[in-house]
Amino acid sequence: MPYDSSLDKQIFSESWSGDNTKITVSIYSYNNGPNKMQLARENMLGDGNYRFTKLGRLSKEEVEGVLPLIQQAREKM
Repeated sequence: MPYDSSLDKQIFSESWSGDNTKITVSIYSYNNGPNKMQLARENMLGDGNYRFTKLGRLSKEEVEGVLPLIQQAREKM
């Protein structure tokens, strides 16, 4: 069965912003299935717009910024 975006329900979403990067912590439920956490990174381009990129490794500052968001999201799971 192919992915159907209309079945994807967002339960929670909060973002942390740092130097030219934004990390979003979200909770989704697909087709009324179990809630799952998603972490996504977006980097700011020269024109001020953000572009999705691989999350990769986190700096200490990024971990300290997103950890409270992960804890909030965990309560929604």
